[in-house]
Parts: sequence; C-alpha cells; structure tokens
Amino acid sequence: MKLILGSGSPRRKELLAQLGLAPDEVRSPDIDETPRKGELPRPYCARMAREKAMAVPRGDEEIVLCADTTVALGRRIMGKPADEKEAAAFLLAMGGRRHKVITAVAVAFGDRVLESVVVTDVKMKRLSDDELNTYLASGDWKGKAGGYGIQGPAGAFIPWIQGSYSAVMGLPVAETANLLLAAGYPVYGETS
Repeated sequence: MKLILGSGSPRRKELLAQLGLAPDEVRSPDIDETPRKGELPRPYCARMAREKAMAVPRGDEEIVLCADTTVALGRRIMGKPADEKEAAAFLLAMGGRRHKVITAVAVAFGDRVLESVVVTDVKMKRLSDDELNTYLASGDWKGKAGGYGIQGPAGAFIPWIQGSYSAVMGLPVAETANLLLAAGYPVYGETS
C-alpha cells in the first residue's frame, strides 16, 4: 500500500515524519480554494480537504492524505494573504484577541474518504509597530493561513493555545494517525 501526500507543504511532510512515516510520493492537488458566498470557516475547511483528496489521482493500492488549514476570526475566513498589506491587516485584526485555527484532514482510498476536523483556539498578543514591521519584513507570512505560522518567528506572538499544536502547524498528528489506521494503512508497522 502506497501513501500519497496531497500537499507540497514541507511542514506537513515534517509532521508526518513525527509518526515515522514518509510519503511514497507527493502529488499537490490543483483546486479552486475560493470560499463560497456565506460559507463558514469550519465547513469551508472540511470541503477544501475533501476536494483536495478527491482531486489527487490515485491507484487501487494508494491512499491519499490531504489537509487544509484555515484561520477564522469569528465568521471571517482569513486565508493566505495576497500581499504584505493584507498580512498586516490580518495580524492587526487578530492582535489581542482569540481566533480559531481549523485543520481538516481527508484520507481517500478506494471509493471512500475519511475526514477529521480539528479546531484549536489561539490567542495572539497585540503587536507593536516594531514587532509587526519586523515580522512582515521577514516574509514568514507568505503562503500561511492568517499570515503566520506558529512554528516560526510568529510563535513569539502566541502566548496561549487550547487544542492541537500540530494542527495549528498544518496537520493534527493524532487524528491523522487514526484516519490512516482506519483506512488500513500500517502506521505502526505491518498489520497482521
């Protein structure tokens, strides 16, 4: 049985390695990630993971693992910022407040798709002008939901989380292991 990672994210590959797993292949899906009108963050995130898993071609002996991470401030979806100005707006809006980081995982095999959604509450401190400008200049915000990654320099802005740290990074390790096991993948060695 082959494991296909449907993501080009180096973070997801690293998190998979925490389980002692390395994908046999990486196939990044190409889907439209535009939220539907009125779509709420959690259903949006789950739909993205599911659509990614369905978009990756797979053979009979292949399991496809895909994930999506969305940052939500209330009902607002804060995707990957288009530019530095949008990243600044996201970070300023979240400063001093709690937001939710939603990570959905989908595992496709045969004619089935198994899914799990993990929601983590995160508090970001209010950023000083120096903190904000230094962070923006680092470029670390690029390609990250909400304009930050907890595992990078922005980790210094996060005094509190309640939930899964690995999910905030982009792949909830415990839930991913359970989905792969349910799909028949030998996470902890060969199954008998």
